[in-house]
Amino acid sequence: MHNRTIQVQLGIGAILASAFLLLIAIPNWVSSPSNVPNIILSPLFWPNTLAGLTGIVGLGLILTSIPAPKPVTEEASDVDDRAAAYFRLLAMAIIMALTMFALPRLGMVWTSMLAFASVALLIKTSHPKAALISAVVMPLVLYLFFAHVAGVAIPQGLFVRLP
Repeated sequence: MHNRTIQVQLGIGAILASAFLLLIAIPNWVSSPSNVPNIILSPLFWPNTLAGLTGIVGLGLILTSIPAPKPVTEEASDVDDRAAAYFRLLAMAIIMALTMFALPRLGMVWTSMLAFASVALLIKTSHPKAALISAVVMPLVLYLFFAHVAGVAIPQGLFVRLP
């Protein structure tokens, strides 16, 4: 299968998933009180936003695949070293297990910082500084929004508590 074909199939799948979420899943299975004072705090807002963005990404995948050049005729292998690929898979599983172990002890904010940074280092990102800055800043910004603006309690750890 060629990149263009995969991209179109992923785009169609994303649009179908978005349509399913927006037309069936969210209206039928996400309940929301009618008297929510702020639209952002509604339980329907974020699922609808993510479903809509999924549809937009699917449409973007399809549109960007249109001017793609003709595919290469030979099948190229994505993995040069299978042992390294299995090692990364095992390392990812270990990171996930350690994340679940650390959540009740360190809290959601600190654990997500460590998990994000670990995954960024594992996949050898081409932008390590940006990844490490994002690993610290994004969980803090999300914590500040949900804890102080939305008034939602974020699980804190046993050792360090955020204000």
